[in-house]
Amino acid sequence: MQGRVKQLLRGVAVGLSLTAVGPYLVPVPPLRGTWPPHDLADADSLFARLNGLDVHYKAHGEGQPLVVLLHGFGASAFSWRRVLAPLGEIGVAVAYDRPAFGLTERPLCRGGWPRGASPYGLGAQVRLVLAMIAHLGAERAVLVGHSAGGALALETAYRFPQAVQGLVLVSPAVYTRTHAPRGLRPLLHTQQARRLGPLAVRAFVSRAAHFLARAYHDPSRITAEDLDGYRAITRANDWDRALWEFVLAAEDPAWSPQCALPDVPLLIMAGDDDRVVPTAQSIRLAHSLPGAGLALIAQCGHMPQEEQPEAFLKHVTAFLERLT
Repeated sequence: MQGRVKQLLRGVAVGLSLTAVGPYLVPVPPLRGTWPPHDLADADSLFARLNGLDVHYKAHGEGQPLVVLLHGFGASAFSWRRVLAPLGEIGVAVAYDRPAFGLTERPLCRGGWPRGASPYGLGAQVRLVLAMIAHLGAERAVLVGHSAGGALALETAYRFPQAVQGLVLVSPAVYTRTHAPRGLRPLLHTQQARRLGPLAVRAFVSRAAHFLARAYHDPSRITAEDLDGYRAITRANDWDRALWEFVLAAEDPAWSPQCALPDVPLLIMAGDDDRVVPTAQSIRLAHSLPGAGLALIAQCGHMPQEEQPEAFLKHVTAFLERLT
């Protein structure tokens, strides 16, 4: 969610300006109460070794089509909990934790990754989508991407159209920058930033309840279970350092709104009261892509799959039926 990322980057920039001459004066206390990801797994959790990572995922159903669900920034497979099993009644539905989130392995590299080698970068994320499709024994899949996951789905379709049977983009974060501007990126890789970045991430995640409320049309529908699921990121070992690595790995996409997409069936979905990725941006994207369908869900914010799962499923089911 681009607003969250902007707040995080602004906080880091302020911290760096205040500590430019003495970054090591700021204490960075160790994390407490964290565990190896496998120790936090649910009864229905699955793990696969993909591209050198232990990737956590959940799956329902059998047959075709294969539907791969891609969550946004700050989320995990948990964000698909209300729609995963129903989608599994149509084919195979899979939701996995992208690197830096959920229970997927969080590798770290002291001193920084070589150029292009970070598992948190966009290219690596695209390759992981392809690896998950192959792991499930398929040659292509319908990608359902939410927010930043929608941008990842678009990038995958642009780079590897043969692997994408269809696209469902849910409140896709396309027009608003979701990563640091080029001019700021060298600053984020300095010694000061590498030390202070995890502190900024911790402060950012501590406001999870505020961000979640902003993502709903009706925040009163958020339950204690919902909040606990989003705070679960803080229970895995090295979650703060890995999330900072995700920020550092930002790279410009190959696809932009000025590029033509391959001829892939496409549905764009948004809540009519999305204040995170404004609804107008989803409408604009649908109008700019030839053949794209548009579904607006009433009384819904940024997270249709959570706030209005019945309406979400109605539109996605109809889209999948047209593919078969």
